[in-house]
Amino acid sequence: MNSQTAPRSAIDEIYCQLIPLRQLRLIVPRSCIAEVIRYAPPVREAQAPGWFRGLVPWTTLRVPVVSFEELCGREAGEPGGRTRIAIVNAMSGRLDTGYYGILTEGFPQLVRVNREVMQPDERQAWPAEGPVVCQIRMINEYPLIPDLERVEELLHACLDRSARRLS
Repeated sequence: MNSQTAPRSAIDEIYCQLIPLRQLRLIVPRSCIAEVIRYAPPVREAQAPGWFRGLVPWTTLRVPVVSFEELCGREAGEPGGRTRIAIVNAMSGRLDTGYYGILTEGFPQLVRVNREVMQPDERQAWPAEGPVVCQIRMINEYPLIPDLERVEELLHACLDRSARRLS
């Protein structure tokens, strides 16, 4: 069997969530998103950085919420009628809750991704220590692949500083 007639393996195509933000879009594997909830104003600490919006109740937990755009140094604007919170499954084990939220502007869209529809887009360089792995081109979209472990690391440091101030 040659490569042109070989059946596709399960790894050649994955389901992802395309997450709409105000100015940007993120793309993450489908399994990263636990749930999308209605926006509720987070309880915010006055000394927290702007990208850390505070904590919101979800199930029996209080989940930290981030503005990914602000984390990237962009202006996010005020939450509106379409604003939601995508609850992300934490991967690193650093967050006590095991979850955190990302502000979205609407519901994530399920997309199938394979090599034919996804190409690297190198028009903009992203800082190595930032929350973005890279940007890709998917037909007419240019979503960012977030560095979710870096987001968790930044959140952990922010929550840790907050806990030290309270004790």
